[in-house]
Amino acid sequence: MPMARNIIVIGSGAAGMTAASAARRQDPSSNITVFTEDEYISYSPCVIPWAIEGRASWESIVMHDPAYYEKERNIKVLIKTTVTAIDGETKKVTADGKEYPYDSLVIATGGTVFIPPVPGKDLENVFVVRTINDGKAIQNALKDVKTVVIGGAGVIGLEMALSLKNAGKDVIVIEMMDQVIPRIADKDMAEPIQRYLEDMGIKFVMKAPIQGVNGEKKVESVTAAGETYPCEMVIFATGVRANLTLPKMLELDIGQLGAVAVSPTMQPYKRGRLVPDVFLAGDVVQCQSAILAGPTMSQLGSSAVRQGLIAGANAAGARKSAGPVASPWVSVIGDKQIAGTGMSEGLASWYGIKTVEGKACGLTRARYYPGGKELIVKVLADECSHRLIGAQIIAGEDATGRINWITEAIIDGVTAEDFAVRSENAYCPPTSMVRDVVLAAVDDLCENLKKN
Repeated sequence: MPMARNIIVIGSGAAGMTAASAARRQDPSSNITVFTEDEYISYSPCVIPWAIEGRASWESIVMHDPAYYEKERNIKVLIKTTVTAIDGETKKVTADGKEYPYDSLVIATGGTVFIPPVPGKDLENVFVVRTINDGKAIQNALKDVKTVVIGGAGVIGLEMALSLKNAGKDVIVIEMMDQVIPRIADKDMAEPIQRYLEDMGIKFVMKAPIQGVNGEKKVESVTAAGETYPCEMVIFATGVRANLTLPKMLELDIGQLGAVAVSPTMQPYKRGRLVPDVFLAGDVVQCQSAILAGPTMSQLGSSAVRQGLIAGANAAGARKSAGPVASPWVSVIGDKQIAGTGMSEGLASWYGIKTVEGKACGLTRARYYPGGKELIVKVLADECSHRLIGAQIIAGEDATGRINWITEAIIDGVTAEDFAVRSENAYCPPTSMVRDVVLAAVDDLCENLKKN
C-alpha cells in the first residue's frame, strides 16, 4: 500500500484551518499537521472589537480548540509553535528545532499590521488589533486609560473606535487621507458614517499622518500634522501587509502588489515556474480581479475561506481552481451597515477607468410597513463598456444580501442596461420596497450613461 501523504499547513486562521479541513475531506488517510504561533485557533478577528467592549466573551468567539480537531477530524494542531525554516528541496519544515517532512505544504500565514516607522511606536500601551491576545492586552490596559487614539480610519479602526467609545473612553481617530474608509469607499458614502460617529462623540483628525508617539515609558500623547493630542493608549489600524517571511525562504515570486503571486490552483511561482506541492491562501496572496485582467488584493475572511478550500483540497490531490474576486465587504458600525463590492471611484481612477455613477435613496421595507430604515445605494459602471464594476450601500439593515446581489452581476460582467432589464427582487413589505432601491440606483445609472 502507498504511504499516507504528509500535509503540513502553516497558519491557523480562516485560510489555514479551512485548508486543513478541506485536505481531510479530500484524503481521509493523510497525515495533516497545522503549525501556528497563535495560542488560539479557529476564531474570527472581526469580533475582537466587540469582545473588548464586552458584548462578546473571549471564549465565545473561539469556534474549536486543538483537541476538537484531533478528535473529530484527525488533524494535529501545534499551537505556540514557530516555523523557522522550510527546505523546498528536501521538503522539510523546521519548527522549534524539530524537522517535519511534507509531501504537500500549505502556507497560510496571513498578514501583519503595518505600523508606521514613527518615534515611540514601541512605547507601553501601543497596540495593534490582530489576535485574541492583542484584544485581551488592550482590554486589560483600558482600566487606566481615559483617551485612546486610533491610527487609521478603515473599517477596523472605526469598529474599534465605536467599541471603545461604548466602553466609556474618549476616542480620537487620526487618518492620513481626507475621508474614512479610504480606497474601498467613495467620499460621498464615507461621509455619512463619519458624521454618525462624530454625533456619538468620536473626534476625527483627517489628512494628518501620525508623526510620533510621545512619552517616557508609556504613551502620553500623539503628534499628527504638527499638532499634539494627549492620550494614554494608541491603537494602530493602519492596514495589513502580507507576511512574506516563509515565502521568501522558498524564494517564491512576489507580485507587484507585495503579496505572493499564485495560479488559480493557489500554487506559487519561483522564477516564473509553477512550484509543485506548495499552496498558499489568505492575506499572504494576491488574487485575480473579476473586473480587470490583473491582480488585486482581497484580505477578507470570506476570501481566505474560499482560497483555503482550494489550497487544502489540492494539497490532498485534487485539481480545483479559484475564480476571480470582486471582494464584497460589509461592516456594522453601531446602527449603520456599510457595504461595498468591486471598485470604488478612487480605485477605478487609479487603474485608469472612467466611471459613471447611479444613486438612489429609499427604505429597507415598504414605506407603510413599520420599522423601515434608511437605504442608500450607489452603483458604478465603466463609462466605455457600461459594465457594472462597483457598488456601495449604507443601510440600517440587510446590506449583505443586496451587496451580494450586485457582486454576482459584477462577476458575470453584466452591463447596467442588462441588470435593469433582467434583474428581479423578491418583495415582501417587511423586507423591501416593491421595487428595491438597488434597481432604482441602476435605473439612475442607466440615465446617466445616456448622457455620456
